[in-house]
Amino acid sequence: MVVSGLAAPRMAVRDLGAEALAGLLARPGRALLTALGTVLGIAALVATLGVSRTAGSQIVGRFDELAATQVVVKPAGADQPGAGNSGITSVIPWDAGERLVRLNGVVSAATLSDVDLGGALVRAVPVNDPTGQRELAMTVRSASPSILDALRGRLATGRTFDAGHSARADRIVLLGRGAAERLGISRVDNAPAIYIGEHLYTVIGIVEDVRRNPAVLNGLIIPDGTARHEFGLEAPAAVYVDTRVGAATLIGNQAPLALSPNNPDLLSVSAPGEPRRVRSDVEGDVNSLFLVLGGVSLLVGAVGIANVTLVSVLERVGEIGLRRAMGAARRHIAAQFLTESMVLGLVGGVVGASLGTLIIVGISAARSWTPVLDSSLALAAPVVGGVVGLLAGVYPSLRAASLEPVEALRSGT
Repeated sequence: MVVSGLAAPRMAVRDLGAEALAGLLARPGRALLTALGTVLGIAALVATLGVSRTAGSQIVGRFDELAATQVVVKPAGADQPGAGNSGITSVIPWDAGERLVRLNGVVSAATLSDVDLGGALVRAVPVNDPTGQRELAMTVRSASPSILDALRGRLATGRTFDAGHSARADRIVLLGRGAAERLGISRVDNAPAIYIGEHLYTVIGIVEDVRRNPAVLNGLIIPDGTARHEFGLEAPAAVYVDTRVGAATLIGNQAPLALSPNNPDLLSVSAPGEPRRVRSDVEGDVNSLFLVLGGVSLLVGAVGIANVTLVSVLERVGEIGLRRAMGAARRHIAAQFLTESMVLGLVGGVVGASLGTLIIVGISAARSWTPVLDSSLALAAPVVGGVVGLLAGVYPSLRAASLEPVEALRSGT
């Protein structure tokens, strides 16, 4: 039967809001528990994105400090497997450090080479403890005087060698911390000496820390001039360059020309990428990882809203039937439940954004980091929560709107 002449039922927005609010406040405990899913999801999303951005900033800062300012120059092909026995001839000059430090952007530069001892062992001289005498196979490297600056090393005691030691081929040596412990040497004020093969060397310093190439700590360092005179070292094996932030790429291009102007292709350069690009890559990787985690948390919250809203529909069948019998259209019922779920999402978004911000600040304070807060993310989080709530309420609202008034009144509670 078609009824004509009746005006279509209408429902003002104010009335819709009042009905939705009344529905939520009728069961405040359930409403709060329903919003808790969105709170946790939004809080996880805001916190993970904020923490990832803060941690990424710290990572990039440390990367800039070490890797982004290091350039290593070696003979071409030296890094290939088995290159050490392939007869590659180094074209790096002995004054490579002095040449490169003249380039704008270079903080320090020094040569570093492994010395072939021909099977000779290293042993300490039993000055104080005769029982500590022993012979050890250790790595001996030769370097130019500024090697600790280029590797960002630090002495525990003593001093480093200078150009005079190298020019005179003095038999002096720096011990890495690990090598000093193995040899039983902890101080140099009494001029301890060690044997490398059959030659006596005076220990003038012990290296405490090397931020680059920590393997140096387990070996010995002698001057380049000493290595040339005593062990026949023909040329440096590598040059380590410490640059200012942002200058590594340029120095990487200029270094081969400065060291081998006629044949720069004989040298290979290991230089970091552009800092801005590295920063973007690191932040992108970290953000992608935590964005997935935040999205999963938000999905769990959305499923929670949909589930609880659907249960609410089943419990309010009688109310729905009564409203339908009094003239409410299907769209009014659907709009009410959609509004309720959206409000829950908005409330969850606001509370979750605040909680996530507090988590970022708390973690940053605990780790002594500078928090990086994105205001647009905090402002967008409630909107995201509302959209999630709206989407989560689609199915329950359609389910409620599909109920027939007579059946709802018969089976309603």
